[in-house]
Parts: sequence; C-alpha cells; structure tokens
Amino acid sequence: MIHQEHHRSHRSGWLRAAVLGANDGIVSTSSLILGVAAASTVQSDILLAGVAGLVAGAMSMAAGEYVSVSSQSDTERADIAKERDALSDHFEAEQQELADIYVERGLTPELASQVAEQLMQKDALGAHARDEIGITVVSQARPLQAAFSSAAMFTIGALLPLLVAWWAPTVLLIPLVAVASLALLALLGALAAKVGGAPVRTAALRVLFWGALAMALTSLIGRLFGVMA
Repeated sequence: MIHQEHHRSHRSGWLRAAVLGANDGIVSTSSLILGVAAASTVQSDILLAGVAGLVAGAMSMAAGEYVSVSSQSDTERADIAKERDALSDHFEAEQQELADIYVERGLTPELASQVAEQLMQKDALGAHARDEIGITVVSQARPLQAAFSSAAMFTIGALLPLLVAWWAPTVLLIPLVAVASLALLALLGALAAKVGGAPVRTAALRVLFWGALAMALTSLIGRLFGVMA
C-alpha cells in the first residue's frame, strides 16, 4: 500500500487572508450595527451605517493585504536578487555555505557536500532560496491573491449581520444580530480549523471570545452615547 500524506501548508496564504477577511467582516459590521442600534437610531440609519462599513471595510482589507503582502514580496525578490549575485560572483563559497547548512541539519560533512553540489548543479538559486533564505513556491507571497481573498470574504462575512438587521423587527434587532453573528463566527472558526488541520473546538472558542468582546464594547459605547444624547 502506498502511503500518502495530505499536507495543508499550501493553503496558508489564501486561507489566512480569507479567514481574516471573513472574521473582520462579521465582527466589524455586526459591532457597528449593534453600536448604532444601541444609540436608539432608526433602522434605516442602522442599515446605512452597515452598508457603509461593508464597502469601506472591504476596500480597506483589500488595500491593506495588497500593500503588506507586496512589501513581503518585495523583500523576497530583493533577497533572491542578492543571492543570484552571490552565486554569480562566489559560486564555490555559496556551495560550501549550503553544505554547512546541511551539516547543521544532521548530515555528515561528506554527504552534505555531495548534496549541495548536486542540488546546485540542477538549480543553484532555488536550492539557496529554499534552504538558506526559506523561500519556497508554497510560502511565496502573492499580493493579488491575498487582496482578493480578504476583500471577498469580508464582504461575505459582513452580509449576514446586514441581512439580519434588514429583516429583524426593530425591538429584536440587537439580540438577533448578536446571536446570528456569534453563530457565524463559531462556524467560521471551526471551518478554518478544519481546512487548516487545527483543533476545531479551540479555534471556534477563540473566535467567539474576541467577537463577543468587540460586540459588547461597541454596544456599550453606543448605549452610552445614546443616553448622553
């Protein structure tokens, strides 16, 4: 029987951005709705604030992800360019450097030299990018993918509390939005953990705690301003 392992690290780039976007969409939009609703604002104003928060949040997530991941990508490209120059000017020294890395990982000096020599004959830059710098095809930064995943999932996450706020009677708007948002946060945490191979219960409780805290604080601020008004 052939043994096959199914790793999940190749999902880390888009999964991180998607989970962050969806979580932020649910938490920020529901918190905004609850804060405005706690200030005794009419339902149309609550929905307007929620829609504005959705649009602004989605664009902010896209821009933030693109800029931050682009910075990471720029750094990776600069490191690879520096390594390319080093290989061009000091090939033998770079080969010895790669062999030393393998010795530190447990190979004998003789075997490490053979491995370094053979790997550099095939793809010297790829070997150094992977084993010296730590850049691989799986971990390489992808700005557009991160930006799209984050913005799309933020929008999807923000839609649920908006739809509940639109559908719910005014007197039940706050509890219904809170319960629906917390339920979706728990589901999101569980699904993200399942896809990433992490403990489901821990992930769900973690997301629930921070989501509930954000909603509670925003509702409190909205209620205080509503009383003061």
